Amino acid sequence: MDEQMKPFPATLALAGALMLSACAQMDAVKPASQLKTPPALNAPWAGMPSADWWRQWRDPQLEQLIRLALQDNPGLRGAEARLRQAQALSEASAAAAQPQINAQWQSTRQLHAEKNLVPPAGHGNYDWQTRAAVNLSYDLDAWGRERQALSASLSDAQMAAADARLSALNLETAVIRAYLQLSEQYQQKDLAVAALQQQQALLDLSLRRKAAGLTAQPEVEQQRGKLPAARAQLEQIDERIATLGNQLAALSGQTPDTQNRPRRPTLRLDQPLDPLAAVPAQLLGRRPDLSAQRWRVEAEAARIKVARAAFYPNINISAFVGYQAIGFADLLSPAAALRGFAPAISLPIFEGGRLRGQLRAQTAAYDQAVESYNAVLINALSETASAIVRARSADQQSRQADQALDAASRERALAEQAYRAGLNDQSAVRQLRLSELSARQKRAQAQAQRLDSYAALMAALGGGIEPQTPIADGEVK
Repeated sequence: MDEQMKPFPATLALAGALMLSACAQMDAVKPASQLKTPPALNAPWAGMPSADWWRQWRDPQLEQLIRLALQDNPGLRGAEARLRQAQALSEASAAAAQPQINAQWQSTRQLHAEKNLVPPAGHGNYDWQTRAAVNLSYDLDAWGRERQALSASLSDAQMAAADARLSALNLETAVIRAYLQLSEQYQQKDLAVAALQQQQALLDLSLRRKAAGLTAQPEVEQQRGKLPAARAQLEQIDERIATLGNQLAALSGQTPDTQNRPRRPTLRLDQPLDPLAAVPAQLLGRRPDLSAQRWRVEAEAARIKVARAAFYPNINISAFVGYQAIGFADLLSPAAALRGFAPAISLPIFEGGRLRGQLRAQTAAYDQAVESYNAVLINALSETASAIVRARSADQQSRQADQALDAASRERALAEQAYRAGLNDQSAVRQLRLSELSARQKRAQAQAQRLDSYAALMAALGGGIEPQTPIADGEVK
């Protein structure tokens, strides 16, 4: 007995040497890319934006359009379906690390050969060989291969969730920005109608002056020539209102017809916009596209560990209990009972470079994921910085438009005062009213640009997205 056991330590030593050799080859394969760290950015306000920042405008119709868009959009439902698929795959991956139990029934009718392990009476005869058993198997996962595979699948699910949030954010932003444009067009329509009325009043005044012999026909024609342009401007505004209404109806999953077009917006703009003094890295990390790429890095990092675990021995335990007999009569008798226990260890010794090639391929996939993350980060920084610049500029332009309107209003008021005192004529007053209306149009445009730049900044920051769970360092050691 001792002589038979002597080769066993030598076999263990050889297996250990081969495993160490495989590990030495494995350690030479390492990732080459590194994740960039997002810096903080200076922004034009102070504070932190809320997830539902657009509710500050207190417009029930806007809230309904966003709700319908997030509920009925086919693209968003497709993203949610991908999320459910990723979650289901992670559940399947989790099951691989658990003990597996299954029941088996097998019946085989065969011709027994004379040299078969059956009693001589059965030689040369057909009979049923039946086996009924319960089997149990369990992979000890000593090197964490199944755990890392589960981690990768969970990261895939998180990546799919981030993609779904990105689809929702893009859809929400599209609805908000279109709604802001619709609100501006309604304001422009009011001002265009008032300007058309002033132009008509100037024409009527010119006609009266012409009838009184106080002016010539060229002045009348000059005033009459301004009316078609004013009417054309009003028609253009109506066209934009109808187009934006159709766009919002389509975004909210409704048929783009007159019935489903939104009514005039009722945005409450008396509250200041949510301020923001700086954009920290944690806030920028809320962007769903950046979050999705980070989860992709996490998944590829876990798969590298799966590929490395393939170099180590695999330890499995299996057991079975049941009955086996020739024929059916004695299948459940105590004499037909069987049971067994089968531990197994498998060690890859020579794979022709397959495992090393798989590790190198997975390491390259990790490097690709890291570089994709870095590229998305750079784009996010550029997009956010540009949004901050536009927000600052729009804020300044809005203030300047307010000042211009104040000046035009004061000039018009002084002209009306002079007219009442008999120091000015009505034509000059109406011309200044037109100038004031033009200043109001420019202020409405500046205010709309300010609101739109604010919405674009909120989208650049991942607005409306709940903060993510902190992620561990994605580098593979």
